[in-house]
Amino acid sequence: MKFIVSSSALLKQLQSINGVVTNNPVVPILENFLFEIENGKLTITASDLETSMITELPVEARESGRIAAPARILLDTLKNLPDQPVTFTIDEETYGIEISSANGRYKLAGENATDFPRVPVVKGSAPVEIPSQALQRAINKTIFAVSTDELRPAMTGILVQLADGQATFVATDGHRLLRYRRQDVNPGQTANIIIPRKAFNLLKGALPSEATTVRMEFNQSNAFFSFNQMRLVCRLIDERYPDYENVIPVSNPNKLIIDRGQFLNSVKRIAIYSNKTTHQVRLRLAGSEMTISAEDLDFSNEANEKLPCQYDGEDMEIGFNARFLIEMLSNIDSEEITLELSTPNRAGLLMPTLADDNENILMLVMPVMLNNYV
Repeated sequence: MKFIVSSSALLKQLQSINGVVTNNPVVPILENFLFEIENGKLTITASDLETSMITELPVEARESGRIAAPARILLDTLKNLPDQPVTFTIDEETYGIEISSANGRYKLAGENATDFPRVPVVKGSAPVEIPSQALQRAINKTIFAVSTDELRPAMTGILVQLADGQATFVATDGHRLLRYRRQDVNPGQTANIIIPRKAFNLLKGALPSEATTVRMEFNQSNAFFSFNQMRLVCRLIDERYPDYENVIPVSNPNKLIIDRGQFLNSVKRIAIYSNKTTHQVRLRLAGSEMTISAEDLDFSNEANEKLPCQYDGEDMEIGFNARFLIEMLSNIDSEEITLELSTPNRAGLLMPTLADDNENILMLVMPVMLNNYV
């Protein structure tokens, strides 16, 4: 079997799906890309059993065939080749692969394609269409808050709730919670599914910069995303997601409106002086002024800054983990943010003061106990 392909075009497609390939896979064959040629089209598959990505590109080929090609050596070779046509010659008896370029010849050992696991086929649900930019934003606004605690598997993914006229994406690690809602997606069905973090990370990296439509389908065990020449299939997390709606406080009489950039930069500076274990910063709210302070008693470090703000509520002091605040403030686009609070020991709600018509962002952050409340 023989085919000719542009080295840069092949490299681009391999790099877009290479994130699936793990260094120590459960089955050694998964260290390979599956190459399948039919009707002048090369289909490439990468899998780790949980997640599979498939991409396609046109090639010059007169025959059909399949081979499993080693991912790392193939990528390293193509990265160091200038853009040029390369010829792949495959011996179907020994599974040997020879790559010929203008510079020279490279031989590598492939494997039998029949050993490569089958990619699940998703049937059973009506497809949901999501604009690629909307999906990209939904992933960016939630993925940083996904838990890494394998003992709570439901929280290691993002909950996707489909309901009439909207799609909601939720992530939490127990200390903070992100709810991102799109009003411009009309799924036409109701469903709750949990997509693993790795699948959404791969999807985020593969989504094109230009606007396109992402088609999503799912059944009891898998979700399927497709756009342009790319497809991704992932196994759903089969667990019950925590009832996050009950965690969001309803009555928050104390409201703070402040410039996001000033607040973020101030927290970054003050955090340098916070305790390296707790990362605790203290917010003291009174009138039209907020004082941000931190101290590390072990090293006699302390700092405080005052910022102007609009505050409507009782004077109060509340502590937060600075790292959580920095991440959350960095993931809001608006110039001003609103922080809604009730008491120093209850969660605070962070949101953009002016929201986009098509989206609703709500960030919940748990406070940390201040010394004077212990």
